[in-house]
Amino acid sequence: MHNFKELRVWKEAIELAKLVYRVTSLFPQEERYGLKSQVNRAVVSIPSNIAEGAGRGSDKEFAQFLKIALGSAFELETQLILAESFGFVNKPQYSDLTQKNEGVQKMLNGFINMLDKKSRVS
Repeated sequence: MHNFKELRVWKEAIELAKLVYRVTSLFPQEERYGLKSQVNRAVVSIPSNIAEGAGRGSDKEFAQFLKIALGSAFELETQLILAESFGFVNKPQYSDLTQKNEGVQKMLNGFINMLDKKSRVS
């Protein structure tokens, strides 16, 4: 078991979620149940799956939850592309959010690879 609160990737995912929520609070009111909701659910899913996986009994199970978190990060990336193209997010916001998201994706990928290697050796 891992202490998720000490994981750098979880901390970065929490920071990403805070940034995304600040930006989506500026989305048009009519998007409350549309793209805004989708973006917020995807970004919350990232640290949530990291935390859930950290509580699992094996590295293999943990890696599976990290893969789900990575999928949510890619989902978020797509939604940010849409938000920018619809004019809900300006270029600097889009750049900041995608850069932060890509950093989380890279950390998740590295962590997954490390756990996969570790479980193959065991």
